Formats: sequence, structure tokens, C-alpha cells
Amino acid sequence: MPLDPDAWALLDQLAVAGGKPVEESTVEEARASHALARELAGPPEPVHRIEDRRIPGPAGDIPVRIYTPSGPGPFPALVYFHGGGWVVGNLESVDVPLRSLANRAHCVVVSVDYRLAPEHKFPAAPDDCYAATRWVSEHATELGVDPNRLAVGGDSAGGNLAAVVALMARDQNGPRVAYQLLIYPVTNHDFATTSYVANAEGYLLTRGAMIWFWNHYLATPADGGQPYASPLRAPRLNDLPPARVIVAGFDPLCDEGEAYAARLNDAGVPTDLRRYDGLIHGFFTRAGQIAAARRAVEETAGALRAALSG
Repeated sequence: MPLDPDAWALLDQLAVAGGKPVEESTVEEARASHALARELAGPPEPVHRIEDRRIPGPAGDIPVRIYTPSGPGPFPALVYFHGGGWVVGNLESVDVPLRSLANRAHCVVVSVDYRLAPEHKFPAAPDDCYAATRWVSEHATELGVDPNRLAVGGDSAGGNLAAVVALMARDQNGPRVAYQLLIYPVTNHDFATTSYVANAEGYLLTRGAMIWFWNHYLATPADGGQPYASPLRAPRLNDLPPARVIVAGFDPLCDEGEAYAARLNDAGVPTDLRRYDGLIHGFFTRAGQIAAARRAVEETAGALRAALSG
């Protein structure tokens, strides 16, 4: 399938604007560049209530943003982890799509501003995300949430963290997670898949950028083999919550997302793999520029609402 015309136009626009490749940038430059991408998300829609809070974490308070839709609760809940290679990104970078998910899936969304690398290397991010998920479960009544309808989700590195939190909850007898939403997730510390080779350059996320992100995230390369860094390497994926795995055809991460979905299915986990063939990595947060991304957000909200309908 050819590249989506809107995605092509976005890539042309970014090429004209110039700017350093991620792998040639300092951490500060990469963070500043990523912050500008919020303008591509489209206009933020109103949500009944939005609250910024700080909750206790394993190494200090964790900032969160809580989106509550209109209507009577208790609502299902989605604990969401933003993308950005564990190095860039924050609550603002996913604000627009999370407003849409809260309204259309009719659920409370708790966005988590976990600690970033390289200041805080693995496993700081998954530890924060797991702590935030436990906090939401334990404070369900206060949040107007049904603890039996608790999902985790995220995009890219955030999809990695959502998959890892589901593993941690299973392994550590943690909160019951009812669903996992994995949007073009990072699942393996490996740069040699077919999609990595085919999409190494030219489609927003590059192979070089992913190597840069992983190098900043891991304390040692050996950590990349740990299941809580590379969930595809987990010895078993049994007894995990049902999943929706979203991948993009022009994304270096496409193959590892599909491989994770296949392993979940093989382990008996109900898994809905949704491949957007003509799209690029990062499309979900660029719905302001890509019409197919707006449809993807709508479809994802519908799937989330159905999965958490109770």
C-alpha cells in the first residue's frame, strides 16, 4: 500500500522546515523539537473536567493529568503513558488525543508524566508507570472509577510501558488490568527486523533515532534483554489482559508490534491487531494533519469503549 497522502505531505512539510535528526541532537534539543509537534495534533476539544495532580511514586511525586467525561460514574479508566523514546514527551504531547479518548470511550483517562532518561534510566519509567496504575486502582472510588474496568495504554515508548505494566501487574499480584491498548509499541531491543531495514530513513522515526533513544534509556545494553525493557522477550505471555495492538506500515517498529500481537494470541490472550498500512510512526498524535489518524482515534475509542463496557 502506498504512503498515505496526508502523511506524505506532513513529511514534506517537516523536510522543508529542516532541523536536526534526533540522533544528532542533544537531549535538550530533542525535547524542544518534540514539544513543537503538539501543534500537529489538532484543536483540543473540551472535556467535562481536567485536573492536574501529583501522586506518590517510588522516587518522589509523579505528575498526572486526569480527564473525566460528563455523566454519572463509576467510569472505566485508562492509565496512559506518553511516547517519546523514554527521553522526550510529557503530559502536553498527548493532551489532544487523550481528550478525544476520554469523551468518545466515555472513560476516565489518567495521563502519567513518568521520569525520563537519561536522567532516570531503566527501570525508572516502568516503576513510575506501575506505581501510577496501582494508585488509580487504589483510589478508584475517589476518581469515580470502576476498578474492575481498568486499562493501560500508550503510544511508542508508552506502548512499551503499557505492555510492561501489564506484565508487572501479573507477576507482582498487582491491580487487575482488564485491557491493554498498545499503539505502535516498542517491544524489543533489536534493530534488524525487516521493517527496521525497510523504514530505516525517511518516515519520521528512523533506525538511528531508535538506537539513540535506547542508548539513553538503558544503563547497559544487557538491560535490553530484560522482559520489563523488551516485553517480546518475556518467557511467557499467558494470563495477560486482552489487547489491541496498533501498528503502522511505514514504521521501523511495525514488525515487533506484530510479533508481540502474535505471541499474545499464541498465549491465548484475545488480541486485536490493527495495521494502518499507509501510515507512519507517530500518526496517532498528529490527527490535525492526517485524516486517517482522526479515523484511527475514533476506531480506537470505540474499541476501548466496547472492551470496557462491563
